[in-house]
Amino acid sequence: MLSNTKILITGGTGSFGSSFVPMTLAKYNPKQLVIFSRDEMKQWEMAQQFKNDNRVSFIIGDIRDKDRLSRALDGIDNVIHAAATKIVPTAEYNPFECVKTNINGTTNLIDACIDKKVKRVIALSTDKASNPINLYGATKLAADKLFVAANAYAGAHGTRFSVVRYGNVMGSRGSVIPFFMKLKETGELPITDPNMTRFMISLQEGVKLVWHAFDDMYGGEIYVKKIPSMVITDIAKAVDENAKHKIIGIRPGEKIHEQMIGIEDAPHTYEYNDHFKILPAIYNWSSDPERNKGGVKVDDNFTYSSDQNNEWMTVKDLKQWIKDNINEIG
Repeated sequence: MLSNTKILITGGTGSFGSSFVPMTLAKYNPKQLVIFSRDEMKQWEMAQQFKNDNRVSFIIGDIRDKDRLSRALDGIDNVIHAAATKIVPTAEYNPFECVKTNINGTTNLIDACIDKKVKRVIALSTDKASNPINLYGATKLAADKLFVAANAYAGAHGTRFSVVRYGNVMGSRGSVIPFFMKLKETGELPITDPNMTRFMISLQEGVKLVWHAFDDMYGGEIYVKKIPSMVITDIAKAVDENAKHKIIGIRPGEKIHEQMIGIEDAPHTYEYNDHFKILPAIYNWSSDPERNKGGVKVDDNFTYSSDQNNEWMTVKDLKQWIKDNINEIG
């Protein structure tokens, strides 16, 4: 699906883009891979990595600017929407800016992709979009809903939209592992709540889920990867087993446990070997065989949350992962 095509990724200089770009160039050999983002310094740094690869190009722009998006999408076949305001406390204290990027910016992208006849568009979502209690999660839920509905909105234009949802990306900028590693030398790590759990996924697994979605999508699906959970104190032990833990309480907008599929989504959710697929409730799309493709419908009382997971990552597992990926963290 991605081979010999032109691809654009919004927010492409972020953690996801830093893995998606080299992995996709190696596996699919696209005609062109365009990085669309607003941080010129990050673009310059990334450009040094790919300066000898004429398949990679860079465009400075903001998804809040529909005209700039429209220009950037000329001739593009496939889009990954990774641009977002993502830090929970930042969104709580700057709500209007979060809405402008995560909701208005997503709307701009949908309109521009339809107008430019882009074939397929995938948005990156988050576990915080399932039953959200913070503004970031609420805006990402709205963005998910916009992407699902965009398949009807596109009409005869043929552009198809789907969503990929996953949890805490191990080692990504702003995530808990690099945060703990920076504080390791102090001998004390801050713990919000000792019972807190989080889903854990590597960037490479996230990229592969996006690849699968491009191959599988019909339009309107939300793909949820099956991934392990960890207790926050075990993450701290994996970083430094000798560090003291200081309980500081949860931050504004945080949950003790995260959730990727709520009970309200269960009637429209199908299970596969290594992922789930939430199908749209609108237009009876959830019973469409073109979309469920032989999946097994989950029980109507099913939920997928980080504290009730069947798969758990151990301290030993995470220690090994940190050792193997030390140069990629943060």
